[in-house]
Amino acid sequence: MKATLWLALAALLPLAAAASGWTEAERTTLASLHIGKLPATPADASNAVEASPEAAALGKRLFFDTRLSANGRVACASCHAPERGFQDGRPLGQGLATGSRRTMPIAAASHGRWFFWDGRKDSLWSQALGPLEDGAEHGANRVQLVRLLAGGYRRDYEAVFGPLPALAGLPAAASPLGTPAEREAWTRLPAAQQDAVNRAFANLGKAIAAYERGLMPGETRLDRYIAGDASALSAQEVRGLRLFIGKAQCVSCHAGPLLSDQHFHNTGVAPRNPLQPDRGRAPAVARAQADPFNCLGPFSDTPPGGCAELSFIATDDERMEGAFKTPGLRNVAERAPFMHAGQIATLEDVVVHYVAAPDAAVGRSELARADRRRAERRPIALNAAEAADLVALLRALSGPICERGKPC
Repeated sequence: MKATLWLALAALLPLAAAASGWTEAERTTLASLHIGKLPATPADASNAVEASPEAAALGKRLFFDTRLSANGRVACASCHAPERGFQDGRPLGQGLATGSRRTMPIAAASHGRWFFWDGRKDSLWSQALGPLEDGAEHGANRVQLVRLLAGGYRRDYEAVFGPLPALAGLPAAASPLGTPAEREAWTRLPAAQQDAVNRAFANLGKAIAAYERGLMPGETRLDRYIAGDASALSAQEVRGLRLFIGKAQCVSCHAGPLLSDQHFHNTGVAPRNPLQPDRGRAPAVARAQADPFNCLGPFSDTPPGGCAELSFIATDDERMEGAFKTPGLRNVAERAPFMHAGQIATLEDVVVHYVAAPDAAVGRSELARADRRRAERRPIALNAAEAADLVALLRALSGPICERGKPC
């Protein structure tokens, strides 16, 4: 299906390009941005049930269940709301308390290699576990969640993963990451019981990931334009597209069909708290390596010899200081405010930031003008009309979010 779409797209591109005066190099770049160029979802060997419809159905129920929280009022969907494009529109995530970063969108998250703004998780299922025990998000604990699986999901869980651990002897609440009382209760559990609880906890995340894996962005007006419909974009939006792949250098990081290179960059975004600037990716590398639920951990399904990215991750890359993951730009106009902690209110202000290229509060911005000989990009110079054109293009990147197996 994808191959047929791509052949049709390749045939149409020259016609649309000729009508609009795109060069051959520009046509190649435009083609790379089309949603039809998105490859099949990469397999995650650490999650043996990621492609299971039964696991996805279970994960969907869990995703919307507010009982996966300490107060019974916070679900995954509380921050990743379908009606808001699976995000929340807040500058900072809001669960039991206010978080320190913005909620990331999850459509096509399965195409990433590292998760969260800082990449501290190395799989979609491990990412799903983090908020569940975070005191500012769900605030739940492992034993509580296993009890929920046993009481509300036993048949569906065991059909996918096999028997749940026995609950006899388990306290009402216990976790190595919880309150002092929960941590103390956890230490009193025998190692075998801890392992059984951890495995069920990991499986909960794998089921949620199986559901999230089926959430993908749909076609936008940009895609229709690239495919040959010259009327899909206005003249101003076409001018913005020329800037996007050219003078404005957006495509340097916002590349490919998801409009993200999936890497980490420091672009000098001001911290919310100047006294405690967020170091981003730099400290997250050690967290990913130490995580018991990572690709190399005992709860991963990866066969021996896998996990190359985690095994060979760079631990001393100075460029990761203050760096954050490049968000995809599909549906970006629906996701104000912007940046990793909602520091910038509007798309217009985002463009102003990149033109201004301020120095970073921590680490070194790739855009910084202070030492242009070391900077990774040339300065971005846009006048007011060009900035407006670029924003117009960004507003043309909205489209539906599609769930596998349903019309979109």
